[in-house]
Amino acid sequence: MSKLVELASTIRSKNAGVDHITFDILFSDPAAYEQVKASHVLTPERVAGLYHVAPERVVRFVTFDPARAIKFTIRRDQPSGSPGEGDVMGSQQYAPLLDLEVSG
Repeated sequence: MSKLVELASTIRSKNAGVDHITFDILFSDPAAYEQVKASHVLTPERVAGLYHVAPERVVRFVTFDPARAIKFTIRRDQPSGSPGEGDVMGSQQYAPLLDLEVSG
């Protein structure tokens, strides 16, 4: 069993407008990309659970084989930069992905 952070070359999050945060998981190793896809460790339902949001807040989830990338977007609780919002750029939201265990 490996951790996602050991298999991916890049794991990042960022704003996708003021109301969404998008996540990119990129792989330089094709076998690692296929391993993660086959493991189903990342699905819209799993992402919703990982981020403690309702499944309908995962507004987009795609795997993109030509780029060996998995990308998903979550609707924010509140707009970026609004009072009390703690990550204006959305760039600190990727941490829960790092320790995901990937079978295979």
